[in-house]
Amino acid sequence: MVTRVLAKDVAQKAKRQTQKAARVVQKNVTDAVVGSLGLHGERMSKVDTAWLRMDSAANLMMIVGVWVIHPKLKLADLQLRVEERLLKYPRFVQCAVEDGAGATWVKDPAFDIRNHLVTETLAKKPVGREQEALQDRLAQLTMEPLDKQHPLWQFHLVEDYKGGSALMVRIHHCIADGIALISVTQSLVDGGAPPPQRTPREARADGLEGAEEWIANALLKPFTSMTVKALGAAGEGAARSMGLLMEPQKGMEQGMHNSVDAAKMAYQVVSDLAALALMPDDSPTRLKGMPGNRKRVAWCPPIPLEEVKAVGKALNCSINDVLLSCVAGAIGEYLKEQGEVVTGKEIRAMVPVNLRPMEQAYKLGNQFGLAPLVLPIGVENPVERVYEVRARMRGLKGSMQPLLAFGLLAVAGLLIKPAQDALLNLFSKKTTAVMTNVPGPREKLKICGSTIEETLFWVPQSGSVGLGVSILSYGGGVQFGVVSDAKLCPDPQKIIDQFEPEFAKLSMLTLMLPWGE
Repeated sequence: MVTRVLAKDVAQKAKRQTQKAARVVQKNVTDAVVGSLGLHGERMSKVDTAWLRMDSAANLMMIVGVWVIHPKLKLADLQLRVEERLLKYPRFVQCAVEDGAGATWVKDPAFDIRNHLVTETLAKKPVGREQEALQDRLAQLTMEPLDKQHPLWQFHLVEDYKGGSALMVRIHHCIADGIALISVTQSLVDGGAPPPQRTPREARADGLEGAEEWIANALLKPFTSMTVKALGAAGEGAARSMGLLMEPQKGMEQGMHNSVDAAKMAYQVVSDLAALALMPDDSPTRLKGMPGNRKRVAWCPPIPLEEVKAVGKALNCSINDVLLSCVAGAIGEYLKEQGEVVTGKEIRAMVPVNLRPMEQAYKLGNQFGLAPLVLPIGVENPVERVYEVRARMRGLKGSMQPLLAFGLLAVAGLLIKPAQDALLNLFSKKTTAVMTNVPGPREKLKICGSTIEETLFWVPQSGSVGLGVSILSYGGGVQFGVVSDAKLCPDPQKIIDQFEPEFAKLSMLTLMLPWGE
């Protein structure tokens, strides 16, 4: 009897402790939701908050880019253009202020354009090697934190570079993703325009209704049919089912047909969620490991885009298939030069996937997911490799993984930083590189009367990822760039130097195929 009473007391005590813990969790979530509703200012979205807090000693969450400009661009002209165009976007005059529930965008009361536009003089290099000095300085800037007491961006103008100028750009990822920033920076060019006027937001609801509004805006809207169709990631059935998340009453009206679509989507989501959670480790290479605190940057001269298109057309592959195959080949050749055996090896690259309609690219913030692409670096034959890449890209086409990754970032933004880091590190441990492939303008642009001859940018790596790869088409050419951790890859130029030969081999083999048979 005594034992039974004691057991009952223990059970009741455990129940009270559980209820107390549940109330604490509920309060934390409520505080986060209330904060996100903008009750204390213009709140940062949870996805953007995740990016703000993702900085580490090895990887700063900055998008870094460079424009090579001819003839020279003067600082006074650039400052006038920035004031007329860029500062029309509120984010570029606001600080990101963190608190226990997230972060808030607050106008910088001491905003001074001189904190954000600076001139630089590069180290002296022999004639013909000036690019090395630009790459060295850009590498240093990738590891110099932005001042959080001011808006998180900075332009560095080298007024005298190879007879022209070079403009190095650093913008924190919490402000926007790469697609949005390309659209924003295009407003700086001649003929560009300030952003469309934003309509005032309607007053947000409070309490439970407000929480439901936040959940819809932060988590459900990215899963609409427009997003799925823009991704090309699913068929009409899945798109209709995504629409049901936003308008469930229509599902009741349209009958059981949508139930089949919803079941298909549910199966796809479960499958892709399992695939994300159970991703196997990458093949071990010298590119994978714990990064240090220094970076290296390199890029190649432009390759004619028409030649890439011709090879893709001949092989019945996309331009992306051709370029990604060359990237895989270049990395494989680099590793072989370092004495590694790559036969049968493959590495995983996380590829950002846009989740916003392109006509809304000017809106800042982060609206993208991540698709894990496995690159077959161990396939020797270039034609075989391009078809293997094509098969893997097609395998991702019906995947919900980019959408799930976006949702993961939204959830991460709700967590405290240690929990966020633990969640996101699960993925960085299984990834060797972050890769972007962005189509730019077909014609070369001008800024303040000078021509932008080359444009490159890199998105940041997170966690323990030490390699960033960018492919950008611009002005009729395609350029391949690499930013690497100096400890894991001390000379990324050796990877860059393999890119054009890999394309040349693929082009030559394409011409040798028996097309007339």
